Amino acid sequence: MSRSGERGLGRGLGALIPRAATTGLREVPVEAIKPNPWQPRTTFDEQELEELAQSIREHGVLQPVLVSQLTDGTYQLITGERRWRAVKKAGMPTVPAMVKEATPQASLELALVENIQRRDLNPLEEAHAFRALLDEHGLTQEQLGQRIGKSRVSITNTLRLLQLPEQVSEALASGAITEGHARAILMAEGQAARLQVLERVVAQHLSVRETEALARRMNEPATQPAPATDPDVERLEEAFRQALGTRVRLVKGRRGGRLVITFFSDDELQGLYEAIVGRG
Repeated sequence: MSRSGERGLGRGLGALIPRAATTGLREVPVEAIKPNPWQPRTTFDEQELEELAQSIREHGVLQPVLVSQLTDGTYQLITGERRWRAVKKAGMPTVPAMVKEATPQASLELALVENIQRRDLNPLEEAHAFRALLDEHGLTQEQLGQRIGKSRVSITNTLRLLQLPEQVSEALASGAITEGHARAILMAEGQAARLQVLERVVAQHLSVRETEALARRMNEPATQPAPATDPDVERLEEAFRQALGTRVRLVKGRRGGRLVITFFSDDELQGLYEAIVGRG
């Protein structure tokens, strides 16, 4: 585990697994270990496992797994499932393990932190793990953020991915779209609109920015054909659009009128402020 990973997650695994809480390092039979039922990671790359197994055959296991002992004498993994699977694949009878007591909540927290530090989770796996800690174990988003070293905003944004339609979730999990695309698709209102955006993204290989723009257009209400407008007003609106980079509508009356400038995010509002008022 790199020092940069520990810094990025604040306390990291070292603080979540106090040395005094462990009962020591021992060699544990591979077949006596059961997977962690709260493991947030659901997919393991077979090619990567084979490469790790080959390394283990040559050099041994460089980092022990973490387990808890069950009442029947078997062990349950807390962290290190990828290493345990590779040890099994390498045909080794035992694996070095640190044994400690851990509640289901602690098992999920520790597995989540390890996977985040190793960047092993896809965004949906991370979102489901967050939801389990919030709903099943009673943590608040702030408490969760403190435990895993993420901001509350980051946790909220990740949880929003659980609102995706199934087809979009599958595209994200398979790598057909990125997390940025998924967040942009969520900007569209309603499941049908989100699926339409997904089809366009995949078919036309849209960028994240293009996806955001498409989602915004999908949210615009259908309008009746507008009466012919003053060409001078249209030219002014177009000039404003080019200068400000967003939708602008000019409504003239007998005396004065309204200039309506639309923005879709705080970043766009900041950009409009700088364009109109200046950077100060």
